[in-house]
Parts: sequence; structure tokens; C-alpha cells
Amino acid sequence: MHAALRNLEVIHVVSSHTEHGTLPALASACHAFQSPALNVLWRDLHSVEPLLRCLPADLFGFERGYTALQKPLDNKMWDTLFKYTFRVRSITAKQTSHPSAIIGSLSVIMMSYPSTSAPLFPNLRELTWHAGGSYFAAEFLRMTFVPSLRVLTLRFTSASSTFLSILSSLGTLCPHLQSMTLRYRPEMEDLSSKISPFVAQSISQLRNLHTLMLWDLANPGIDHIMQLQALRTLDLDLRTLSVGERQSLLPFPGFHHLHCLCLRFGAFERATELLSSIRLIKSKEIKIVFTSWIAESSKSPSASLSQFLAILPEICDNKELQRFSLMGSRVITMHTELAVFAPLRAFRNLIVLRIERGCSTSISDGELCQMVAAWPMLEVLKISCYIAIDATAVPTFCGLLGVLRLCPSLTSLALAIDTTKLEDIDFMSPGGESLYTHLNDLTLGNSLIASPLNVALILSGIFPCLEQVDLDCWNTAPMDSLLSANDKNSAMEKWTSVNNILDGFSIVRERVATS
Repeated sequence: MHAALRNLEVIHVVSSHTEHGTLPALASACHAFQSPALNVLWRDLHSVEPLLRCLPADLFGFERGYTALQKPLDNKMWDTLFKYTFRVRSITAKQTSHPSAIIGSLSVIMMSYPSTSAPLFPNLRELTWHAGGSYFAAEFLRMTFVPSLRVLTLRFTSASSTFLSILSSLGTLCPHLQSMTLRYRPEMEDLSSKISPFVAQSISQLRNLHTLMLWDLANPGIDHIMQLQALRTLDLDLRTLSVGERQSLLPFPGFHHLHCLCLRFGAFERATELLSSIRLIKSKEIKIVFTSWIAESSKSPSASLSQFLAILPEICDNKELQRFSLMGSRVITMHTELAVFAPLRAFRNLIVLRIERGCSTSISDGELCQMVAAWPMLEVLKISCYIAIDATAVPTFCGLLGVLRLCPSLTSLALAIDTTKLEDIDFMSPGGESLYTHLNDLTLGNSLIASPLNVALILSGIFPCLEQVDLDCWNTAPMDSLLSANDKNSAMEKWTSVNNILDGFSIVRERVATS
């Protein structure tokens, strides 16, 4: 054997760079490679089927439609199984690739595991489970909920009583859990009230949890979440009802240590109800995600949005908030005026503001400048990228220049404008004496355009370092809903021409600089 192959570091590097399909051959080729190769082979399981393949094929059978052991596992079988399971660091199980027979076989093995002191997966750190909440699933999860677990993702539509029992023990079984995602889409709406107390009980014990994504657990659960001092990221899905209307005699104390709060809902009234019950939100970032059918679920979506935003300055730490996002899920659903977003002006330290999809906002040059004047430190601004032509007022190049002067730190800007109005623009020096070299990402959405050459001249004069206008937005659902195929193709051709001209200008500048 070459001397290099006696070096453990070299062996580990070779094993980690070997194709997954050839790792079994590497493990059996040489004793020195056996353990490192098996470690890589079993480290991340993207299916639980390999656990069954390392056991005799005649071990299982069916009785009355259920999986049953035909004979007990002897010590040799358990040693073989444990030889591999102790190497597992992550498991991913999905319903589509694991029929009930496989889950049933696994659960039978778990129930017959002889040791109560040594976990079958002692080094498991991450578990992703999308294979249901049946009794059989619960038995397998019982063996994977171990003290070493750090990341847990569960997705299910129903839950057996055994599954709920295991969930309620999560805080005791996995005390060091740091990140947890629970996605529950109940087959019947009232089932969520049955499962929420079990989840709330376990959450109250997870003192090391810093990332949590789950549905609204109603008052008791929300109260437990607020007591998690280590929690930094919270993602609440308010589309799943827990227990009827929210009732609280006293407001919740609030969230005091968050870095990011995300709320997902189908109607602003639901989110407004939650925020009205909270005394304080201290978070660096807030994300609001609403569904595309919000206009159908609310009599006046714009008024509901206005009411929702008006609450934020009252309960959020105005100095703490630095990033705010408002996103619809698919297509434009409501028309708004820029004044609706006026409450956000209270957050003077904003560096990121994104209003993407879901809103078609009428904006004049003056209104735009008045709004952004409140955020002098803004670095990213995305607002009204998709506009309904002839139905929405849009700013011009004058408004865009006003934004740049008021927010000199901008590096990314997405804004639909009317590029056909050029009366007050000096083509020789469109930005005056100022050149904006910091901006490296510009999206102009479906801005009105007549002359690609004029637009390219102005953009080149304002942004001498800009290489291209970002056109990725043209391949999105909102754009497809706004324009016919012919109009879309015609507009895209013009914006492609703008980018081609900008490329030409860039080449000329390079040649001048090197001459």
C-alpha cells in the first residue's frame, strides 16, 4: 500500500470525493477505506429503504393486510443494522417514495429494538419527514427523535393519536433542537385544534430553538413561542385555523429578540387580529406573504392592507426594523395608492424595502420622492415592478433620479416607470453632476418604452457602471397576466435592444480607457 494511503486525512478526502454509487466497492476493496467510505455512504439518507435492504429479505410478511415479522431479529442482525445507523447524520423520507408497506416494516423493527438506553440513530442531526402521521410513522419517529437532533422538518395532513403523543414528547426527546419546521394541511379544518396543544407543549421545552416555522397555534401556543429566548427566526402560517376566534383578556408581551418574523395568510384581517393582540415586536426583519386570492376573500383589500400596515408602527420597534417585505404569492390582486404604505415611513432605519407582486400601486414622481425621503439609508428598493398599463399612474425618469438623490446608498432598484416622458431630461447629462456607481442591479419591470436608444443613453448617463437591465421579471406569472403574448414579445424586444446598446457603450468606454 502506498504510504499516502496510510494517512487518515488522505483516506477521508478520497472517500468524500468518491461517487456515491462506487462507495460500497471502495469500502470492500481495502480495510483502511472501509470505515471512511461507509461513513460517507450512510451519512445522508435520501430514502429509508436502505435500512431494510441490509436485513434478510424473508424477515417480513403480511398478516391481515399488515406488515409482520416472520422471525425475530437476532443479535447479528441488530449489529449489522447498528453498524450503519450510527453513521447516519441526516434522513429524508417522502410519502411518494415510501408506500405504507415500507413504513410499516420500519415501525415493526423499531418496536422490537431491544435497547432502551442506546438510540438506534445516536448521531442523527437532521430529519426531514414528509411521509404522514400514521401510527407506523410515529413508531419510526420515536427512534429518530434523539438528543443529537438539531434540525427537524415535518409535513403531514393527518395525525394518529400515537403520532400526537410522540410530538408532545419532542421537547424531552430532542432537547437540543435548534431548527424546526412543521407544515400541517389538515384534511378537515377543525382537526388543527386537536393537534395544536400537543405541539404547543413540546415547543415550551425547546429552549435552544432559534428557527421555527409552523402554523398559528392560537393563544396558548403563541404564548409559549414568545417565551423562547433563543428564538431568532419565526415563520407563522395563519392560513390554518387553530381554535376559532382569538380571545385574550390581556395582550401578549410580544417578541423581543427576533431577527426575522414572517407572516403568511390569505386575508389581512387574520394577520391584523394577531398583531392587535401583541404588545411589542422587536425584529430586524418582517416579511408579509399573502395569497393571490386575497381580493376575493376581502371586501376591500386595499383598505384591509392599510389597516394592517397602520398597526405596525404602534407595536414594532421603529429603530430596530431594517428590512420589510410585502409579497403576493402569484399575480396582481389589488390596486393601491402609495399613501397606503405611509405608515412604513416611521421605520427610518430601513435598508431593504420590497413590495413584490400582489400590488399594482399608483405612484407620481412627487409621491415617490416624498415616500423614500424617510429612508435615507435604503440599499434595496423594489416597489410596483408590475403595472397595469393605462390603469396605474407611474413615475418617470425624474422620479427615479429623485430616489437616487434621496437614497445614495442604493445598490438594487426595481421600479416600473414611464420612459416615454423625457421633457425634463438632459441627454448629455441626465443625472446632472451626480453619477450613481453603487447601483449594480436595476429592474424596470414592464415600464413603458418607445425608443430603446433614448432609454439606453439616459441609463448609461445615470449609471456608468450598469452592464444590463435585469429582464428576468418578464418570465414570471404576473407579467403573463398583464400582457398578451404579442405585447409581451414586442416590449421584450425593445428592452433587449436597450441591453444590446448598453453593451456597446460599455465596449466603447473600455477602449477609450485603454487608449
